[in-house]
Amino acid sequence: MNKVLIIDDDVDLTKILGEYLSLQGFEVTIENNPTLGLDAVKSKPIDVLLLDIMMPEMDGFEVLKKLRVFSALPVIMLTAKGDDFDKILGLENGADDYLPKPFNQRELVARINALIRRSDPQQGFHVPQQISMHNIVLSEADYSVSVGTDQLEVTSTEFLLLIQLMKNAGQLQTKESLSKAVLGRNLSAFDRSIDMHVSNVRKKLSELGVHDVIKTIRGTGYLMKMKSS
Repeated sequence: MNKVLIIDDDVDLTKILGEYLSLQGFEVTIENNPTLGLDAVKSKPIDVLLLDIMMPEMDGFEVLKKLRVFSALPVIMLTAKGDDFDKILGLENGADDYLPKPFNQRELVARINALIRRSDPQQGFHVPQQISMHNIVLSEADYSVSVGTDQLEVTSTEFLLLIQLMKNAGQLQTKESLSKAVLGRNLSAFDRSIDMHVSNVRKKLSELGVHDVIKTIRGTGYLMKMKSS
């Protein structure tokens, strides 16, 4: 049974949401206090975190920053409807996906299931491979990425993005194709999720000395260069 943790200070909403997700076959843990929510991540197995942004003691961005210090747990941010700033900031800080409130509960379940499928190294690959390029070594078997002797800490979404780019090095990957392969959904208008995930990957690679290997094809998508320039 897949395990979902909800961190949101809205007691009534989390109760309703928890009951619905339980009926859909999930094992649900609810924490209305963000500090206790972080403790729950450390103390029990969790497959997906649903994280609200607007909380008085500690907002969702701060929770996400603290989480990413010790965990690559897949995270869906629950954002204010239409607030692009919150969406972008959440993705910049390592969220895997976002869903604006109020949301359709069936869509939330679909997003959770898609994220679980993408985060499971036993699903989606016929034979695990190891891919090497630009001093980057990616292992599908255990979802690990290294640059030289250094481990590159990536989220499951960032890992899948690297898979798509490295397996198809030298070939344009459109934002539409990346959205389907990496996020499990069609690209919607004004959705900058892929752009933000690419930006995060570039930043992490740059910090370990790998620069300018992901090329932007303006207005279309991205490609991984075949050789370092």
